Amino acid sequence: MEPIHADIWEAIADTIPDEQAVIQGDCTVAWGEVESRRARLAVSAWCRTSPTPVVPALGVVVILQLYGHFLEDRMEPTKLVIVGGVAGGASAAARARRLDETAHIVLVERGMHPSFANCGIPYFIGGVIAERDDLLVTPVERLRGRYGLDVRIQSEAIGVDADAQVVTIRDLVSGEEYEESYDRLILSTGAAPIRPPIPGVDSERVQVVRDLADADRIRGMVEGGMKSAVVVGAGFVGIEMAENLAHRGLDVTIVELADQVLPPWDREMMMPIEAHLREKGVTLRLSESAGAFETTETGSVVVATSGGDRLETDLVVLSVGVRPENKLAIDAGLDLGERGGIQVDDHMRTSHPNIYAVGDVVEVTDYVTGTPSQVPLAGPANRQGRIAADHIFGRPSRFRGTQGTAIVGVFDMAAAMTGASEKGLQRLGLDYEKVYLHPGHHASYYSGAETIHMKLLFAPEDGRILGAQAVGRAGVDKRIDVIAMAIQAGLTVFDLEEAELCYTPQFGSAKDAINMAGFVAANQIRGDHPIVHADRVREMMARGATLLDVRSPAEFDRGHIAGAINCSIDQLRACAVEPDKRAPVIVYCAVGQRGYLATRLLRQLGFEAYNLSGGFSSWSMQPTADVT
Repeated sequence: MEPIHADIWEAIADTIPDEQAVIQGDCTVAWGEVESRRARLAVSAWCRTSPTPVVPALGVVVILQLYGHFLEDRMEPTKLVIVGGVAGGASAAARARRLDETAHIVLVERGMHPSFANCGIPYFIGGVIAERDDLLVTPVERLRGRYGLDVRIQSEAIGVDADAQVVTIRDLVSGEEYEESYDRLILSTGAAPIRPPIPGVDSERVQVVRDLADADRIRGMVEGGMKSAVVVGAGFVGIEMAENLAHRGLDVTIVELADQVLPPWDREMMMPIEAHLREKGVTLRLSESAGAFETTETGSVVVATSGGDRLETDLVVLSVGVRPENKLAIDAGLDLGERGGIQVDDHMRTSHPNIYAVGDVVEVTDYVTGTPSQVPLAGPANRQGRIAADHIFGRPSRFRGTQGTAIVGVFDMAAAMTGASEKGLQRLGLDYEKVYLHPGHHASYYSGAETIHMKLLFAPEDGRILGAQAVGRAGVDKRIDVIAMAIQAGLTVFDLEEAELCYTPQFGSAKDAINMAGFVAANQIRGDHPIVHADRVREMMARGATLLDVRSPAEFDRGHIAGAINCSIDQLRACAVEPDKRAPVIVYCAVGQRGYLATRLLRQLGFEAYNLSGGFSSWSMQPTADVT
């Protein structure tokens, strides 16, 4: 849009005092005070494309208000086309309608259901969610009736002409193709499951999980009498599918290329999850891949693995990752990231000012590290859809970035994380420190307390929280949610020490797990609690360090780290097995608390003592742990 023209100035001239001088100003500073809905849209374009506007000294707010009211009766209703529904697209459509009742909002959806809970699909297949209709968040009839949307189901957008501002749409029922114009376009095309180019991958017994059609097909196959399944890939969907197929009574095997399940987490944090999967009868074949799928005469499938084995099964579920569906973005000439995600600014606007993109198809900024990332999660997609609609209709909403806050259920356990992982920080070469702890999810004296295995990552110079992971049977979500908010607020481990959280015995502890994480990390930064991690114990022992177990003799006899000597914390001051003061002493207990006391005691007696972070529990979580 051009700068404000003379006729517009003339229309408002009577309101501008003659004695006011002409000055320069920034139209964006008054954005929140522009009341006119249509004016926001017009002024938005004007501010983006014009040089710094010349406005009267009467003030930016006044001139934009006047400009807005002048445009109010001149502008046609906005036409918004949204390609794709589910989390991002459906959220954008609903938000757009709430902001502008006059807008023409077209929602183009390839399938039958623009708004459904794809995160619930594994649980529908497993029978945990009994009714298919329960997955329909907002049925088509409600989108049309309650929200007044122009919903085009079974319609596929096959091309975008960004200069002409038209989308080419194909009706998948009739085959007819037509063009639909737009003022603004939102791409919410999502990400498609990857089907690796290996022999037999197109077999009808090799399935992926994305939409309700996939859900119906797989559930029908399982209910048709299948007895076994191989899940290729142990990410979120793979783990959830393995659990739900096991619920159905199938014999389940997971084949995963990485040396752990749930690769976004750090490896040692997955040891309890892997043990739990095996307890539930799921076979894990880690550090292996599927090289081919061969269909037998009886209709079963043989999975040829990289380890040379041949696994015969009734069903294969592929869960090896997703790829952004970016064809329309390429057609429109939009900028893409290295992994194919559409690049957007913090308003979710692409490199073309009239095109926005949201959801799994976009490249986002990692909130902690500031690096580009692809994070296919429903929460960020919903927020992105809302923010795109806000900006289109004149509100200055901004997307802060994604920190990857996530949780996955694994039978009776859960694994959750937020922010950076240790492996991610190492990959970027960023400085960090970490602590482990294993508190109860509520007061230990109240029956039913479950252990939470926690890992906290933070900046060593100032204690800024970088990330956290937790695994357990209860209370995992609460603790990671608290730390997720702490990260967004820029808090430090010192703030965790002072966090005031709910407490009564059945829900928490007077010193909550969050407080304990803060205490341990803050004490390390202050120098009150020097620690060593499990991966350095053998190295230090090889250089002469003494390994001291301060648990009771009974605990020691039930299992201890090879090479340790035992002296209970209660006998440490008079212990007959006195460590050598000339060498470092690595102290450990069950979870770290008694080890902390012993470390403080020994240091004040002149020993170079270090506490093994997380104690014997953390040691036992190491993939290469040796226990006597």
